[in-house]
Amino acid sequence: MGIDAGISRRGFLKGAGGAGLVIGVTLSGLGRGRVMAGEAPFAPNAFVRVSPDNLVTVVIKQFEMGQGVTTGLATLVADEMDADWSQIRTEFAPADLALYKNLFFGIQATGGSNSIANSYDQMRRAGAMARAMLVAAAAKAWNVPADSVSVSKGVLTAGARRAVFGDVASAAARLPPPDDVVLKRPDRFTLIGKHVGRLDSPAKSTGKETYTIDMDLPGLLTAVTAKPPRFGATVKSFDASDALAVKGVRHVVGIPEGVAVVAEGTWPALKGRKALRVEWDESGAERRSSDDLVAEYRLLLDKPGAVAVRRGDPPGGLAAAVKTVDAVLEFPYLAHAAMEPMNCIAWLHDGTLETWSGHQAPTMDQLNMAAAAGLPVDKVVLHTLPSGGSFGRRSTFDGDHIVEAVRVAKAVGGTAPIRLQRMREDDMRAGYYRPLYVHRVRAGVDAAGKLCGWSHRIVGQSIYSASPAAAAAMKDGVDDSSVEGAANTPYAIPNLQVDLHSPGPEVPVHVWRSVGNSHTAYAMETVMDELAGLAGRDPVEFRLALLTEQPRHAGVLRLAAEQANWGSALPDGVARGVAVHRTFNTSVAQVVELGLDDDGTIRVRRVVVAVDCGRVVNPDIVRAQMEGGVGFGLSAALLSELTLDKGAAVERNFDAFQVLRIDRMPAVEVHIVESDEAPTGVGEPGVPPVAPAIANAVAALTGTRVRRLPFARWKPGTA
Repeated sequence: MGIDAGISRRGFLKGAGGAGLVIGVTLSGLGRGRVMAGEAPFAPNAFVRVSPDNLVTVVIKQFEMGQGVTTGLATLVADEMDADWSQIRTEFAPADLALYKNLFFGIQATGGSNSIANSYDQMRRAGAMARAMLVAAAAKAWNVPADSVSVSKGVLTAGARRAVFGDVASAAARLPPPDDVVLKRPDRFTLIGKHVGRLDSPAKSTGKETYTIDMDLPGLLTAVTAKPPRFGATVKSFDASDALAVKGVRHVVGIPEGVAVVAEGTWPALKGRKALRVEWDESGAERRSSDDLVAEYRLLLDKPGAVAVRRGDPPGGLAAAVKTVDAVLEFPYLAHAAMEPMNCIAWLHDGTLETWSGHQAPTMDQLNMAAAAGLPVDKVVLHTLPSGGSFGRRSTFDGDHIVEAVRVAKAVGGTAPIRLQRMREDDMRAGYYRPLYVHRVRAGVDAAGKLCGWSHRIVGQSIYSASPAAAAAMKDGVDDSSVEGAANTPYAIPNLQVDLHSPGPEVPVHVWRSVGNSHTAYAMETVMDELAGLAGRDPVEFRLALLTEQPRHAGVLRLAAEQANWGSALPDGVARGVAVHRTFNTSVAQVVELGLDDDGTIRVRRVVVAVDCGRVVNPDIVRAQMEGGVGFGLSAALLSELTLDKGAAVERNFDAFQVLRIDRMPAVEVHIVESDEAPTGVGEPGVPPVAPAIANAVAALTGTRVRRLPFARWKPGTA
């Protein structure tokens, strides 16, 4: 979804800061012009600035959490400008819904793997507009037709005349913007689809990147919060005397989240929190354990739920089956476990609030913080910094850690900027999680070996039911995020029903990388594989027969199978498994090769990935995101789970909430489908196929179907 070609370019420019830039520049006609003192940059729209020193700054409206969107969006602008990549700089956009909203969401936010998809035309138009005005300025100065001016790598030429962008920037600022622009044909791309080095790699690889955890301000204090041990509990009373006696502790304040200790650094804040005495009111606390919830969810599997999709005659289709699968599958709570724990700096001063954080959803953050501070929205200024990961964690609807920082800053009377810093243990035991889910799938094949019926019941907490997004994300009692990947399956299943129960434990849940697809893919692809076995058919062939109307989805399946030499002989003790899934309009197929170590531990040796994400902006970033998605998915499949014990989170750090170690990371081969289709996302779609491909390889190797994740709970010879 880009800016429609028929929309006035002047409307696009509104509020972009083009006024007041009428400052002279001397054009030599050859080489650099003289930069005059006080010259302002040329800002033809909200996304591009060209300064007299010849640097091009691209304003990035999406949030950078390691996925490479900064480089991707800058590439779109730079290609249409015909800029030199070395002159490109970036900065994050301020909170401004009118200028920087996500065109798919309608608010300023990043998620759903749609950053490139929603910005593709918009950012290209921004670059093309800048180029057209720079060309027009050069043409006017040289008294030549605009179509005689060419641009390459940031240099404008017309015959013997030559100038760089900075030479004509101020003159361009005096020109009226074009009513429309013509975008490049793909065969003229110089950067899009090519190898372009990531803009953030030098700073990140040298340790110079500034994250929220690195920020410093004069007088900055650090806050840590004591939180209830059980979800739903609250503070009954607290004694701060011992905490205040700790050297460096400045304040101890009660806030809705718990009790915050504010100190001159992290270490005294932690010491003060340890000395704090708090009595908790647990009358409304969650008391159930994970096993209790699973047992309750299993009871709901026998009761009809809210129908997400129904086509054909599912009961009749199952009645016609000669062989059936009846599978109950369990998926645990999962923490996001981003490398940089949640944090935010909040500074109340002069009637305003400033914050520095990884603002993944500036629109929601600004509204939540304004309410917490008791200020108008226009008095809240957000400074967005890159984050050390998110996986959905920094996009909560209530802006939990950000609001918490504001409340602490307000509680100490705005006397200093406050960095609210959560430790790993804080966020692991009092954060947000991928919900716990239980599925039941009953499916069958007929006498001809064809899939004839599929009944799928899902039980798990709704992410959206109590959120501002409920109206858009829920219909007739169905949270779309709970059933995505099943209700909208690309497979042509003739008799299909998917229904849903959404119970509500007192456990905070939120989107997690790939959201519902993180569990529905496992259910769909393991049962599909099992049905292929019952039908006596090859798993790839069985799937392809159901994808005749889905050429792109079938294409990645064929490509992955071909590149993995599907069907060829393997050494003893090694097996292959396949899975294919569509996540946020991107199809990914994976073939896994694995074996078992002497102790029965699964060792994944090789993963072959095929991805169709439409037009590719940067193939290296696509590969990196597929590789990263495989690693992330392997962690969840093999090792990770967050368990509750009587309403309290058990796992508190990576010693218990385990993630994949580097020595267990397999070889990953990524094959990208060339496409002229509109671009789709790559940040999340690499995750869902991993776990079912492992399960299918384990079944091929051992004859055992694993119904509960993670695989760390499974041992050979058990179901």
